[in-house]
Amino acid sequence: MALSVKGLEGNDNSDYIRKSFPKGRWSDTWDVFKSNFGKIVLINIFVLLFLIPSIIIMWFRSAYISGMGTIYPFNGSVIYPFYPDTAGLAEGVQLSADMMFYAVLIASGLIAAIGIAGGVYSMRKLINTHGKFTIKGFFHGVRVCYFNTVVAVVVFLTFVFATVVIGDYRAIAAATDNGVGGWTTAYVFIIIATVLIGLYLMWYIAVGASYRLKPLQQLKNPFVLLVGTPIQTILMAGIALIPVWLYLIFQSVTFMTVLVYIVFIFFGLSYIMIVWMAYTQWAFDLFVTPNQEAAKKQADALKTPEQLEQEKKEEEQRAVRELLAAGKSELVSRPILPVQDTMAIQRLGKTFNREDIQTANAERQKLYDDIAAYEKEHSNDPVYVEYNKMFAEREKALQEEDKKGKKKKKISSDNLLR
Repeated sequence: MALSVKGLEGNDNSDYIRKSFPKGRWSDTWDVFKSNFGKIVLINIFVLLFLIPSIIIMWFRSAYISGMGTIYPFNGSVIYPFYPDTAGLAEGVQLSADMMFYAVLIASGLIAAIGIAGGVYSMRKLINTHGKFTIKGFFHGVRVCYFNTVVAVVVFLTFVFATVVIGDYRAIAAATDNGVGGWTTAYVFIIIATVLIGLYLMWYIAVGASYRLKPLQQLKNPFVLLVGTPIQTILMAGIALIPVWLYLIFQSVTFMTVLVYIVFIFFGLSYIMIVWMAYTQWAFDLFVTPNQEAAKKQADALKTPEQLEQEKKEEEQRAVRELLAAGKSELVSRPILPVQDTMAIQRLGKTFNREDIQTANAERQKLYDDIAAYEKEHSNDPVYVEYNKMFAEREKALQEEDKKGKKKKKISSDNLLR
């Protein structure tokens, strides 16, 4: 399936030169993870620092609900004082706590987005450069990716807030023997909507961290990529979120919960980001490169033969300039005395006298004289004359072209060394 993702070509959001992947995207990503684990941990800690406000809010939520449990009469065997009806009271307390703390959690997303923006950009840079990471690069990622990231974080937390609140209302309805059918239906739909919007926003962050796009393109391209790769996206999102699944599975087992916390502290967040960014970069390579080639062919089709010929000449000229800029090879442009066994200079041992030093200096000077004499004797040999003349003519032709705006002779990378 050919995806129509517009505006990605030529709008890369990076401050680095991307390297090739000789062993493939996933093999190289695994190598990066193994060989740069210290950087992985450092990025994880940086992201975690900006998540501290959100973590504190959720901790206070749990403490608040637990504290209210010691005050309110949730035990049915309470005799005095007498409360006529406590049905739904516990659920109501949780609803009020969730509405208060999850609303504040949305606000804390403004801070969390700083760490996420820097983290996803740093992970993209890490896998695209085979291990390059700097603190400056982390905050460059914050600068270029923050807006798109904060939009995604706030929207997702809003959906989470709605999911939790609807779930609390459903629990109240069940506790008070009111109809739960409507609330159950709403709860199922909001969960599905949260999962789908979460997948979309994961693409939204990846696109925003990789490319500079106009607002409409930023909204459209993640949707196109999600719809075009639904199975791959679900599979890779599931693999990326393995630390989250471990936490949900083992949260009731104290020992395993501690291990999961350790994983999150050291590399859990980085693991999520590196897997997701590796997958999205693979998708961009798969779908954007063909678009670039198609766009170039389409643009070339609109050009006149004269324009195409001029572009070809400019490309050849650029190649010639690069070769000239590299300079003449000293091994070819000037005679070099061949190495001989008789040219060895006397070595000084652990102990030596003034006479030994004078002998070594004399031999060294003789070698310098032999080199100069050989170069003078063979400087007019045809091989050296032709090579130096070729470079002189090319440099002169390019200089004249730059001054007068017209080419005196055909110059290309093909005939440069002829």
